[in-house]
Amino acid sequence: QVQLVESGGGLVQAGGSLRLSCAASGRTFSIRATGWFRQAPGKQRELVAAITNGGSTNYADSVKGRFTISRDSAKNTVYLQMNSLKPEDTAVYYCNADADKGWGVISSYWGQGTQVTVSS
Repeated sequence: QVQLVESGGGLVQAGGSLRLSCAASGRTFSIRATGWFRQAPGKQRELVAAITNGGSTNYADSVKGRFTISRDSAKNTVYLQMNSLKPEDTAVYYCNADADKGWGVISSYWGQGTQVTVSS
């Protein structure tokens, strides 16, 4: 099992910045990739950014150049630095981790989510 706890959400004006944190516990050695997703009211959950154990990153086109995902392996924590925030970035942000349970089985774990609200 892997447990994920997000923090760092809040209310910010357009153009501002926030940094989200996702702290993992449990079988952290089994995590292969960690991602940030977001879900706005009435919309589907979408991938924002992801990072693999090897350090490869992937971003949604809508956040490229504004958001940066990074990780601190010693702290089992993944960060999402969000700059130049826009009202359309308003959503609940969720941390997700894909963990190898062995035998080729991958399990996906989710945090509880943290609200990000960007005012215009």
